[in-house]
Amino acid sequence: MQITPNPFRALSLSIVDEAQALEYNRLTRKLSVIDTAVGFIILALLLFTGITTTFRDKSLNLSGGGYTLGVFFYVVMLMLLLKLAGFGIEFYGFRLEHRFHLSEQKLGAWLWDSAKEWLVGLVFAVLGAEVVYYIIRQSGEYWWIWAWLVFAIFFVVLNQLGPVLLLPLFYKFQPLEDADLRERLERMSQKVGMSIRGIYEWKLSEKSKKANAALTGLGPTRRILLADNLLNNYSHDEIEAVLAHELGHHVHKHIQWGIVVQSVVSLLGFFLAAQVLEYAVRLNSVLRGRFSDLHDFADLPVLLLTAGIVGVVLMPVLNAYSRHNERQADDFCWRSIPSVQPFLSAMEKLEEQNLAERNPAPWIEMIFHSHPSLGRRLAAAKAFAATKN
Repeated sequence: MQITPNPFRALSLSIVDEAQALEYNRLTRKLSVIDTAVGFIILALLLFTGITTTFRDKSLNLSGGGYTLGVFFYVVMLMLLLKLAGFGIEFYGFRLEHRFHLSEQKLGAWLWDSAKEWLVGLVFAVLGAEVVYYIIRQSGEYWWIWAWLVFAIFFVVLNQLGPVLLLPLFYKFQPLEDADLRERLERMSQKVGMSIRGIYEWKLSEKSKKANAALTGLGPTRRILLADNLLNNYSHDEIEAVLAHELGHHVHKHIQWGIVVQSVVSLLGFFLAAQVLEYAVRLNSVLRGRFSDLHDFADLPVLLLTAGIVGVVLMPVLNAYSRHNERQADDFCWRSIPSVQPFLSAMEKLEEQNLAERNPAPWIEMIFHSHPSLGRRLAAAKAFAATKN
């Protein structure tokens, strides 16, 4: 049965909506920059004030001198400090979504999600720190190679298990009940030789009014996720166009190439972290860290700062790569559906529903956007349609 879409405008945003979109995106970018800066400042203060050694000493006292348990307590202290320092920014982001009518999530539910996010982050942070410092103790100078190999494997495993282990911690899912739509999407998947393990309705409306869709997982966990906001407001043709874009990522093997790219980036990050860490140990009197050696876990902020700086420096490059992938996926979508019109109308609706910027400044798109601007995508789709007529 065809879903009747809500009366979203199929034309461009009104002047008021466009102004809201510009303001919303300006504030969210500003918030992201401030959040990153606060994290950097906290890590730098830990190093240059010597507080990191206080954390280390307290952790060792709590652990009775045990190294492994000491690392655990240190990471807990560090994660608590970062959470408290950034909580105001996080709360402002929550209020921002409500201010622009993009969410109706209650404060209690948001606080519970925030706590779960911190706990999940803590688990990964503890595991990462324990592995890295174990490898440093065992491997010495070339610890960064072995650490990179372990993290590369972990990244693949996380891509495979994330949809079944992590996403359900934050969202509810149920098998898609619309039989007609399910059959259409299954046929599309079969045409490109993609085996999926289910199509699920993603209960996103409990947290956000935005619409979204995703193709997640690897191998036996590969599945299609369609937000209920998408299912309730978009026609079957429009949803099919959205999925065709996602299938374009599969056809061009963007997930596999993404793992390769992330592996190369992480290799660079581990290499630079090793160089900076050795330099920091030699300059311990300047840093007031008094790091006794490489495996003194009081130097963890050095590793995190290096990783963070590498991420910020490479962000424009990685976003450019991502935009290239998105253009390829769009092109596949247009070639796979009978008409480009459902793609155009779906993008127009997403623009309004998600308060997306149609034409951001070129430098903003270059630095911050992982997708081409909506204006570019619509223009490219219309140019493609013109060539078919």
